[in-house]
Amino acid sequence: MTDYGNFPGSRPRRLRTTPVMRRMVAETRLAPANLILPAFVREGIDAPVAISAMPGVQQHTLDTLRKAAVEAVAAGVSGIMLFGVPLDGKKDARGTAGTDPEGILQAGLRAVREEVGDDLVVMSDLCLDEYTDHGHCGVLTEDGRIDNDATLERYAEMAQVQADAGAHMVGPSGMMDGQVGVIRDALDQTGHEDVSILAYTVKYSSAFYGPFREAVGSSLQGDRKTYQQDPANVRESMRELALDLAEGADMVMVKPAGPYLDVLARVADAVDVPVAAYQISGEYAMIEAAAEKGWIDRDAAILESLTGIRRAGAQMILTYWATEVARKLGH
Repeated sequence: MTDYGNFPGSRPRRLRTTPVMRRMVAETRLAPANLILPAFVREGIDAPVAISAMPGVQQHTLDTLRKAAVEAVAAGVSGIMLFGVPLDGKKDARGTAGTDPEGILQAGLRAVREEVGDDLVVMSDLCLDEYTDHGHCGVLTEDGRIDNDATLERYAEMAQVQADAGAHMVGPSGMMDGQVGVIRDALDQTGHEDVSILAYTVKYSSAFYGPFREAVGSSLQGDRKTYQQDPANVRESMRELALDLAEGADMVMVKPAGPYLDVLARVADAVDVPVAAYQISGEYAMIEAAAEKGWIDRDAAILESLTGIRRAGAQMILTYWATEVARKLGH
């Protein structure tokens, strides 16, 4: 036989012989504690509304949101990220429903905190896009551009009302320059020093957001390419990372997850703060659709996709399968 170095003395397959052997030597472990459940709460409905592009996901009432939070706790999920869906008639150019103390997101935050207390890390999406009639993540100038600094003033207001409503952590997702620092100052100046910030540090302008637009009833006109990142770039992501850390981010996120595992790995290697990744609506929808067609093994594909995100360096994964997967993994 041809000499292949240490062959046959070295046979990597010896460590793949049984399920228990494979589990014992696994380099990456996925646990319920790694998972965060994104959830939508919608104003003006008395029963959950299914999201057609995301089978199994729904827009919640306050009551069903409470139930989803309890189920997440029971499964061992670590956190819940809330998105508000206001009545269309309450949307305006400045997204004022987003800073209304009685707005739907604030009501959802209070409901979840009342139901589960500190048993979940209760997180809130801090962005204007769900509340503006133009669907953008910020305030527009007269000629239709995003006014970065005027938007930061609105984000400061949002941070305060979300913290007042019970958020343990806010997630600024609008990709405005300076957002983390402004939000940190706003929280600190209003007695919310303990409320943490999960910075959407790397958020690409992605085709995979499509189903999410239905989930939040988006009114978007145009696109978000002037503030979300170009999928072609990675050095830009590292610059964003440095800025967010300097401004006081407690955790950082890469979004989407699957198409950007290389970026996730770069970020995870570069920081000493926790790193999250968001497995977004399009990633979810593709697996569900292919499984419905019988083209892939649904459960195996879900677990493989999440393990890949974890392997790339994410300590936390936001996924719509969080509770389902956590149940299967067990505490």
